[in-house]
Parts: sequence; C-alpha cells; structure tokens
Amino acid sequence: MREAALTIDGLSVAFAGFKAVDNVSTVVEKGEIRVILGANGAGKTTLMDLVSGKTQPTSGHVYIGDREVTGLDEHRIARAGLGRKFQIPSVFRELTVRQNLKVAAAPTPGVFANLRLAYPDGTLRRVDEVLELIGLPDKADLEAGILSHGETQWLELGILITQNPAVILLDEPTAGMTEGETMRTAAIINEMRRDHTIVAVEHDMAFVKEIASRITVMHLGKIIAEGSVADIEANAAVREAYLGSKGIV
Repeated sequence: MREAALTIDGLSVAFAGFKAVDNVSTVVEKGEIRVILGANGAGKTTLMDLVSGKTQPTSGHVYIGDREVTGLDEHRIARAGLGRKFQIPSVFRELTVRQNLKVAAAPTPGVFANLRLAYPDGTLRRVDEVLELIGLPDKADLEAGILSHGETQWLELGILITQNPAVILLDEPTAGMTEGETMRTAAIINEMRRDHTIVAVEHDMAFVKEIASRITVMHLGKIIAEGSVADIEANAAVREAYLGSKGIV
C-alpha cells in the first residue's frame, strides 16, 4: 500500500458567497508527480493557496503525511514539510548561485549570518549535488541576478530541493521558457521525485506528458476527473470542459 504524502479532504473556500474551491478531496501518494489542470478560474491556484496556508479554508482538512496542517500559518506549514515555488521566481539576486543554495541549506533563518556559518562537509557536498542536478555548476559563483529566466527558475527549484520539503507545490514552473528549457525543467522535476512528492499547476501539455504520474482536472472549483494522461485524454467531461476536441497535445 502506497503512503499518502498529501491528503486534501473536503476542502472548500468561498469569497463573497462564491465557492472558488468546492469540496475538493484527493490523495497524493509519496513520490508522485501530480499535475493539476483546468481553465482560468477553475480554482487551481486557490487550491494551492489553501494547501500552503496563504488562504484559510471555509471547510475541509489538509494533511502532510499524517499531520494535519489545516488553517496553520504559512511558515508553520512550511516547517511541517511543504515547499512552494510561485510563477515569479524569488531568489537573492545579489548573492551567487552557490550562496543562494547555502542559505537554503542553513538550519536557521538569517541570510547574512548563515553565509558566515562553517558548513559541514555533507552540506557542501549536497550543494554541489544540487548544482549538478539543476545544471548550473559552471555558474555557481555568478550573481543570481545575471542568470537567464530559465536558469533563475532552475535555481529556485534548487533552493527548494536543498530545503528538502516532503511535498513541493509548483505554480506553472515552465512559464516563459523556451521549448529546450521546458524539457530541461521536466528532467529536473523527474529527478526530484526520488526524494520529494510534487504537485504542479501547469498548462503546457507537452511538459505535462513528460512529468505527470497522475492528473487532476478542475472545473469551476470542483474536481471533474483524475487519472493518467491516457485516462484524461479519453474523458468526455474533460474534453468538454477544458481540453477541446484535440485532447492533450
């Protein structure tokens, strides 16, 4: 029996009487890459906000592993094992790529204090491993502010990997990327699944096919289908609500 990494049970939120997320339940298993699809306004990002604590639910429950985190502040949910990457990258632009990862690896908050820490060899080796994984070893000593858009996105993925959360939420991780950058991002995310469970909101169907273990489709705040890529392609309700007659392409 597979272990649940993230459990969403009857989660709802209403704004001025409008249910943006309406009684959503799903279980994401450990090591899974779950992709959430849906048209604009389907409730995808709001669901991520509810899970991460950015928005408080009207009803329902959220569990990371077997720990309930419903309604906790964002920082407490992060400490419980949740990491989130937003569509716009957030890195320390004035620090080098390596320094960004070292700050992420530090056990206590405080950027500049952490840069003066004497890191154990194991931590430094881990930083080097992450640099290789995200494809930036040759740019390790460059300031993050001069990286390309794709490289900045990869650095932020590296920061999340270094922080080592059990569950990682990704909000359109390939937005603004070239086709080559998108496929490189897919390779990084597929490597991440060895140590992390990933939930991604994405619309690039070529990318979705590369990474998805399972797909959840939302429409008007509700889940209307879940399954493999093949299951979703064949689902008539999904075609009508979101994908159109061409399916996932």
